Amino acid sequence: MGLNVPASDPSSLLRDLDQRSREIFRRVVETYLETGEPVGSRNLSRLLPMALSPASVRNVMSDLERAGLLFAPHTSAGRLPTDKGLRFFVDAMLEIGDLTSDERSSIEATVRGSGRSASLETVLTEASQMLSGLSRGAGVVLSSKSDMLLKHIEFVRIEPTRALVVLVGDNGAVENRLIDLPPGLPPAALIEASNYLNAQIRGRTLADVRSELEHGLAQQRAELDALTRKVVDAGLATWSQASSGRPDTLIVRGRANLLDDLRALEDLERVRLLFEDLETKRDLIQLLGLADSGEGVRIFIGSENKLFSMSGSSLVAAPYRDSEQRVVGVLGVIGPTRLNYARIVPMVDYTAKVVGRLIG
Repeated sequence: MGLNVPASDPSSLLRDLDQRSREIFRRVVETYLETGEPVGSRNLSRLLPMALSPASVRNVMSDLERAGLLFAPHTSAGRLPTDKGLRFFVDAMLEIGDLTSDERSSIEATVRGSGRSASLETVLTEASQMLSGLSRGAGVVLSSKSDMLLKHIEFVRIEPTRALVVLVGDNGAVENRLIDLPPGLPPAALIEASNYLNAQIRGRTLADVRSELEHGLAQQRAELDALTRKVVDAGLATWSQASSGRPDTLIVRGRANLLDDLRALEDLERVRLLFEDLETKRDLIQLLGLADSGEGVRIFIGSENKLFSMSGSSLVAAPYRDSEQRVVGVLGVIGPTRLNYARIVPMVDYTAKVVGRLIG
């Protein structure tokens, strides 16, 4: 029985597959996820619960290949799932496991191990390292500075027309940015700007303060002279531009695991390209930024994103939230497309919840 062209809706495609085709496709994918190797019709016929000859299996695999779900890496080899096939499997056929109580306790103990007095970066680094160890992939964590609760701000002149803005968060994190100063700005203006903002920001986010200032220009900014107001505007604008739109602190642990898993690929240049993207961070930050707009765990597979299109990698990511349920970052695992999704999805999901509770 032949297959129709796959529909974009996984449930529709699932209906197009008869029971025999579903079982053969499932076995090919599960073998790939377990071993990374293609499976041939002869071996597959021995694994199936129904009696099918290698020739019958081969015909079904050819149909699945024409449907874009499988491909043959070599002329005489067995079949592997395509990225489209993996997406279909994940969306329509994957049975997500659950963590045991011991696994949950282990995750909590590891993330909480640094103690409540630890800085946010320490907590996130522990989470990234743990995800790497448990998944044998690379653990990645993004934190959004724009949601940091502020404790103190200071302007420090370093040149006649340049100053350093120093922001200290309630969690101990310290961030710096350079801003341009208006020509002829008197030293007292920096002190006034610092004092003015420190009276407004304690225990609040930068976005909150900026929004309030923008809605109360006449009353609040009348307290400042024109030059000081320019410093305040410059400082807030610089920080807002740096932190709006996407998270901007990235922690990656376990990149060596990627090399171990990808070493079997014929073209190690793909591994080098992935490492370069991890170093430059820009593409990964954009990709993980997509994950913070949705609920729960998101899975990105291979060619679905340009970052992974050349390296044969996947990302499982989930947002974590503060006590007010605002998304403040994203964490996840990068690995080969044959990641153990059933195990890693609940692991990433639970870790995100633990981190959210700890930083909330």
